[in-house]
Amino acid sequence: MGVLKDFKEFAMRGNVIDLAVAVVIGGAFGKIVASFVNDILMPPLGLLMGGVDFKDLKTVLKEGTEAIPAVTWNYGMFIQNIIDFLIIAFAIFMVVRAIARMQQLKKQEPVPEPAPPEPSNEEKLLTEIRDLLKK
Repeated sequence: MGVLKDFKEFAMRGNVIDLAVAVVIGGAFGKIVASFVNDILMPPLGLLMGGVDFKDLKTVLKEGTEAIPAVTWNYGMFIQNIIDFLIIAFAIFMVVRAIARMQQLKKQEPVPEPAPPEPSNEEKLLTEIRDLLKK
C-alpha cells in the first residue's frame, strides 16, 4: 500500500501537473506550427524551387511490383522535419527570451523602502524634553 501512496504523492505534485499541462499545450502548439509550415511556408518555398513539394522528394532504391511497393529513400520528409524543428525551436527560443526579459525587468523594479516605524511614546516624550531643554 505504501507504493500507491508514494505514487499518489508524486503524481499530485505541482511540477507533475504543470508538466502535463505543458505537454498538452505543446501538442496543440505543435499542430499550429505544423500547419504553418505545411500550409503557409512550404507552398511558396516549393514554388520558388520550381513547384517541388519537399514531401515528394525521394530516391527509388528498388522499383516496386504489383505485389510489393517500391523501396524509397524519402529525404524530402527529412528536410520537412528539419524545417519544422527549426521553426518550433525558434518560436520556443523567442518565448523563453521574452519570459527572461520580463523576469529581468521585474527584478530591476525598485522595491519601495518601508516607512520608518512611528516613534514610541517614550521617544516622543524624550524628544519633547530635549526640545524644551534646548530652549
